[in-house]
Amino acid sequence: MKRAAPSPANGGARRDLRGQHLHLEPTSGIAGDMAVAALVDAGVPQSVVTKAIASMGVPGLRTRFEKRQRGAFVGRGFVVTYPGMNAKRAVHGDVDDHEHGSGHVHVHVNDHGGEHEHAHAHAHEHAHAHRDYAEIRRLLRRAKLDTEVRALAAEIFARIADVEASLHGTSVDAVTFHEVGAFDSIADVVGVAAAIAWLAPGSIGSAPPVVGTGHARTAHGRVMVPAPATAELLRGIPILAEGEGELTTPTGAAILAATVDAFGPPPPMRVRAIGYGAGTRELHDRPNVLRVLVGEPLGRVEETPSGEVTIVEANIDDMSPELVAPLFEAVLAAGAVDVWSTPILMKKGRPAITVSAMAAPAAVAAVERAFFRCSTTIGVRRYGVARTVLARSLVDVDTAYGPVRVKVGAVGGEVIGAQPEFEDCRRRAVATGASVREVMSAAAAASRALLPVTAPVPAKSRRRRARRS
Repeated sequence: MKRAAPSPANGGARRDLRGQHLHLEPTSGIAGDMAVAALVDAGVPQSVVTKAIASMGVPGLRTRFEKRQRGAFVGRGFVVTYPGMNAKRAVHGDVDDHEHGSGHVHVHVNDHGGEHEHAHAHAHEHAHAHRDYAEIRRLLRRAKLDTEVRALAAEIFARIADVEASLHGTSVDAVTFHEVGAFDSIADVVGVAAAIAWLAPGSIGSAPPVVGTGHARTAHGRVMVPAPATAELLRGIPILAEGEGELTTPTGAAILAATVDAFGPPPPMRVRAIGYGAGTRELHDRPNVLRVLVGEPLGRVEETPSGEVTIVEANIDDMSPELVAPLFEAVLAAGAVDVWSTPILMKKGRPAITVSAMAAPAAVAAVERAFFRCSTTIGVRRYGVARTVLARSLVDVDTAYGPVRVKVGAVGGEVIGAQPEFEDCRRRAVATGASVREVMSAAAAASRALLPVTAPVPAKSRRRRARRS
């Protein structure tokens, strides 16, 4: 998605939220209504969403926001109503539109907190209205929407329609949204597009979405979770199969696919706002909320492989120590993220070293070639390991000796540490005649401004705590 600069015409509160980094945390999955609610809870004016939806000109479509508590979290819910809603649910056996799980399902297209707004490419037996994809495109063209809102809403709808057409062997124009689904789809998709366009984020990230487990009901029978449309929309995106039932819906998946630049932990940033979008259903193993973070990224984000990595290593007892450093350089150049050596004793008491390298799976073959080309080993071992890493970025800080890069680490976007880069400090020391220790000390002092400010505990409180302990 092409980012647009914030427009003064949009106005509204919390202008400091605009142009920042937006990060989604779908640890309980994601649905369209939860995304709308979370963005408004984070500071997007409600009027931005409601006016955009009203501009679509759909008779009887109404929306509102409400306070909800899910587990230990208080968040916001997004409620959609339309004429004859309860009667239509009774006819089709629908569950609540804002609930994870599904009731009336033809072909999953969209859902509120878990029940899908459904599309189907076949004739419907019931005698009420439908909205096909072509009509939704016409509504978008005629609506008084900002260019960015219209473009993003059209992209999300197009992704859903393309997937449904492919799954059911029909043309995109033949995809039809059932009336119940059409109301919810329009509210969710246009609402999300309006909220994101108002924020005009410089970048959008997301944790891998939790998709749920088990089965979902469809008009064609029970299917595995994630449902076929959801799985197709999430193709190429990292996912987590956790939780009970269906937690990520086709609409939620389409929003992620259309907007997110990178999946992983939030980058080091100064968090300016947090929002919680709540679904209707209570989940047994986790709070049914989608959290979003909005903040100012710090420095240049470093991409670091996490999750599964491979260790490649060899025991070497017949190579000159002078060749160890060139071996390290070759292994790193081949794509390893780290390399180290360990002194060992081999058979017959011979002193030796184990050279170990850590690499992402895609770089393993090149790393192995570096071992064989640049060492005397005739074999290597490899095994997979899992690791957890901090999100990190590089920030330039000013010192009396010149600028020095500082590596910043963060958990959940919150900075927890900042360490000067040694090579920068050494270069500044050589250039100025200072010691490396002096430059590192100056850089460490400057980097404290990147850490969150913690209020000191008053002396009286410290004394009371000491007496209690």
